[in-house]
Amino acid sequence: MIKPFGNNTTSAQTQPDFHNVASDAFDNEQTLPQMLLAACRRHADRPAFSNLGRTLSFADVERLSGDLASYLRHGLGLASGERVAIMLPNLLQFPVAVLGTLRADLVAVLVNPLYTARELHHQLADSGATVLIVLDNFGAVAAEALAGTAVRHVITTRVGDLLPWPKSLLVDTVLKYVRKVIPPFHISGALRWTQALARGSRHPRVQAQAGSGDTAQLQYTGGTTGLSKGAVLPHRALVANVASTEQCFGTCLDPQTDVAIVCLPLYHIAAYSSLTFNMAHGFHSVLVTNPRDIPALVATFARVRPAVFAGVNTLYDALLNSAEFAKLDFSCLKLCLQGGTALRRGTAERWKALTGKDVIEGYGLSETSSAITFNRWDSPNPVGSIGLAMAEVEISLRDNEGNLVAVGEQGELCARGPHVTTGYWQQPEETRDAFFDGGWFRTGDIARVDEQGYYFLLDRRKDMILVSGFNVFPNEVEDVVALHPGVLEAGVVGMPDDKTGEAVRLVVVRKDPALSEDDLRAHCRQHLTGYKQPRCIEFRDNLPKTAVGKILRRELRQSS
Repeated sequence: MIKPFGNNTTSAQTQPDFHNVASDAFDNEQTLPQMLLAACRRHADRPAFSNLGRTLSFADVERLSGDLASYLRHGLGLASGERVAIMLPNLLQFPVAVLGTLRADLVAVLVNPLYTARELHHQLADSGATVLIVLDNFGAVAAEALAGTAVRHVITTRVGDLLPWPKSLLVDTVLKYVRKVIPPFHISGALRWTQALARGSRHPRVQAQAGSGDTAQLQYTGGTTGLSKGAVLPHRALVANVASTEQCFGTCLDPQTDVAIVCLPLYHIAAYSSLTFNMAHGFHSVLVTNPRDIPALVATFARVRPAVFAGVNTLYDALLNSAEFAKLDFSCLKLCLQGGTALRRGTAERWKALTGKDVIEGYGLSETSSAITFNRWDSPNPVGSIGLAMAEVEISLRDNEGNLVAVGEQGELCARGPHVTTGYWQQPEETRDAFFDGGWFRTGDIARVDEQGYYFLLDRRKDMILVSGFNVFPNEVEDVVALHPGVLEAGVVGMPDDKTGEAVRLVVVRKDPALSEDDLRAHCRQHLTGYKQPRCIEFRDNLPKTAVGKILRRELRQSS
């Protein structure tokens, strides 16, 4: 089934460290919970996830996720295919919640924990989620967002719920009363996480019945309408991604000894695919809840001595700017991965000089179950490349009509294969527009390919702004800004930023002459999550437009 990656003719199936996984896990007809539960049985006594000083073994993950699955199906009476929204940061509860959802034949809807009530409401309403699992820290946002959605059941959890006593009590007390990061909230009928698991443990175990073509996950991404839309990912897409990742990196790693630090947020498809890969192969994953706390992250590096680290350009820069990080021993580090934003050459060179390891860049989307290209870890790569096509992925470059472009010419990067979404949730028009004939998914990114099969991105989607690896679509920000009574018109474009790659630049025509920059920033903070908020705000008398009144964002960008 698995084809070699790039020019690598050595299959990971021949490597003893990965033999068991490759021989019985990567099957076109296998589902994600089948693969992960098989791994839990194989590696039962080994550490699976660590966070805040507590480690769960693979047996622990199997037991706890089984309790949750039984509660969802038997305790709540949910039917196969119902959606469960999971609004959690990188905590031990995350893998338990996801696996519990999947093994109950339910569909996981991963939610950005930093969403505002408006953003959360849209995702809940659009997905039709009937259950929400949410951290107390975000309970007030959830309480505000629930009205008008299909959510019937809410499970709330504290940071300390899977930590040992008395540490759990201490952590939760400090967060609530000292750091005051848990606003008061009330959700009628909400059940505590610990109660849900306890009730589930008294019910019979659930046996997953889903097929490989059934939906496993709705992965929300930006839409041309300004509202996020759910990319439908079947089980086989996520299993195929694990198989392809093995082809890329299987011969580099040893699951018996290597530890991975997981810093990127797990609701993001890149980190989620790392989670599934690590679980399938029995790796020990150390979850970092707040990677912005650089001193704490450096301390984790020093204690864990990871073999695998993945980040975005800004996180690499932050570590490189830490004097304490420069003192560490990097002899265990084997694999450093980066995606989401273009890797700056200066960052890559500094990282190699300090650690001795190259940063390996890849490319992928929510709609492709994460990466579809990666550079090689075991040989030099062309400067600026996003890599070779991964196993099981077909890539072509096409013009606006869907025709293949000549070799050497630029075209829209299109992908086909088991990794690719089957479409957007309940959006047939968006789905139709996202594919060329033959099942070729249109990424919207312009690329070229060289004679060796390496791909190079030439331009991002015309209007999308990429902030620290997260998509910001101008329509959404413009729609929010336009809600302010003092705004007549608004235009949004991207601007270069040394820290985040790009940032949001907002141009406004006032309705109220007294409207100030501070007024707009307060409005945006209320309705937009952090990375979507404008870095720069300008006021003008008018905006450049086409003859039919559409804002000419190209001219806005050129006039910066």
